[in-house]
Amino acid sequence: MPIDKELLEILACPQCKGDIFYDAEKDCLICRACKLAYPIRDEIPVMLIDEALPWEESRGRSLH
Repeated sequence: MPIDKELLEILACPQCKGDIFYDAEKDCLICRACKLAYPIRDEIPVMLIDEALPWEESRGRSLH
């Protein structure tokens, strides 16, 4: 399920405070600056650094 655009506008990467974008294919939030993918579980973004995966690594698998 897509992330609400208003929510996406206020969320930021917890590591660098940079912008994030929604990857619909993997259903996760991506920080391009840090190259981290944050999972979305039960329609809730998990914006914890410890839960993030390197973006390149996440491309081949589901983050759920």
